Amino acid sequence: MVLGLLFGSVIKRYLFHPIPVALAFVLGGIIILWAEARAASDKHPIRVSHIDRMSGLDALKVGLMQCFALIPGTSRSGATIIGGMFLGLSRTTATEFSFFLAIPTLIGAGAYDIYKYRALLTWDDLPMFAIGLLAAFGSALAVVHWLIQFVAKHSFVAFAWYRILFGVLVLVTSYSGLVTWR
Repeated sequence: MVLGLLFGSVIKRYLFHPIPVALAFVLGGIIILWAEARAASDKHPIRVSHIDRMSGLDALKVGLMQCFALIPGTSRSGATIIGGMFLGLSRTTATEFSFFLAIPTLIGAGAYDIYKYRALLTWDDLPMFAIGLLAAFGSALAVVHWLIQFVAKHSFVAFAWYRILFGVLVLVTSYSGLVTWR
């Protein structure tokens, strides 16, 4: 949150453009492939196999990995899950902790947006926001358990290749002038 407040305008000015985002997609895909290769080898011991066994230092390190999500083209959950795997967390533990870590992040971002746009809001908007909040919470509960089970049994290799291919597509179409990305 502190880094976002300190560097948010600089990040928006210099990195919210097609080329930096495409490069982040490609680099992120390569990092995911590297993490998956490490996870599949004997060179990657799992130090923490259950979320209850995470230390405060483990949590802090994964939380710091979340800072990479300030780079456009980098997902918050991807940064924390892959970062957790690099730090020795099992895939399931990293995924579970990533969801827990999202709670204060999303609440903080939502509160900041409400504060920032408070002049546009009225009390008449409250029912709409309440329904939206309940729908988002309910759908998240319905999906999170399934997603954790899926991630525990499947690698991120397909997602990594998607990121690389999409990033290359944006770079090629941008440099060729075929598409003007905005």
